Amino acid sequence: MIIVRGGGDIATGVIQKLHRSGYKVLVLETEKPSAIRREVALCEAVYDEKKVVEDITAVLVRHHDELDKIWHSGFVPIMVDEEGKVISSLKPKVIVDAILAKKNLGTYKHMAPITIGLGPGFKAGYDVHIVIETMRGHNLGRLIFIGSAIENTGVPGLISGHGKKRVIHSPQDGIIHLVKGIGDKVYEGDVVATVNDVLVKATISGVLRGVIRDNTYVKHKMKIADIDPRIEEKENCYTISDKARNIGGAVLEAILYMENKLKQSGNQNG
Repeated sequence: MIIVRGGGDIATGVIQKLHRSGYKVLVLETEKPSAIRREVALCEAVYDEKKVVEDITAVLVRHHDELDKIWHSGFVPIMVDEEGKVISSLKPKVIVDAILAKKNLGTYKHMAPITIGLGPGFKAGYDVHIVIETMRGHNLGRLIFIGSAIENTGVPGLISGHGKKRVIHSPQDGIIHLVKGIGDKVYEGDVVATVNDVLVKATISGVLRGVIRDNTYVKHKMKIADIDPRIEEKENCYTISDKARNIGGAVLEAILYMENKLKQSGNQNG
């Protein structure tokens, strides 16, 4: 069994890779996930009971007694367990922290024979066994055995020359009401949503690749939407990103590496 903490869009790329490779994956999520790229985030099953992304289906379960039934059906179970309380009783072989909180929210080496942390906030060899680099660029997907990933810069990766401007943040605390939906074409200055009575406008022209769920309580400066300037690539809104697939492959590599290392250690001890 592999437990993946987090079911956002990057985590979904990891979950798909592991599920396709034959592992039994359990996803642990918060009570109110706040994914932006909701069309490719399995955490949406927390709200809708079920979520399909490409060829993978996540199903919400209330108790771990349901897990075998869900796995037997070919689906991925997802449970609301922000603190990871079921980890000690389920004793997974692998834990992947894919929360991407830029800090460690409670994943440590003693929790499983193999522990993997995605992005900054983890120290390989101390918090977890392996850290995966999540920063776009030359080192994306690199396995880190000692040390940490690159610190969060707060600047999104460039797409068609646009970086910081393609991400929209909440102007204040309040309830968001959507005017545009994922996949909609928007032009710079178009109203995408409102937070309370404040208009939230598109910062560039393009396709609304992701936007937080309607009627969600958001905080000031919280990321609430993402615009892809490549209008002709609308279908990207509904498929797992290159970054998520890359990181998913890196996690699979890390697990196989650790499994082989543990096997060699066991043979030497025997």
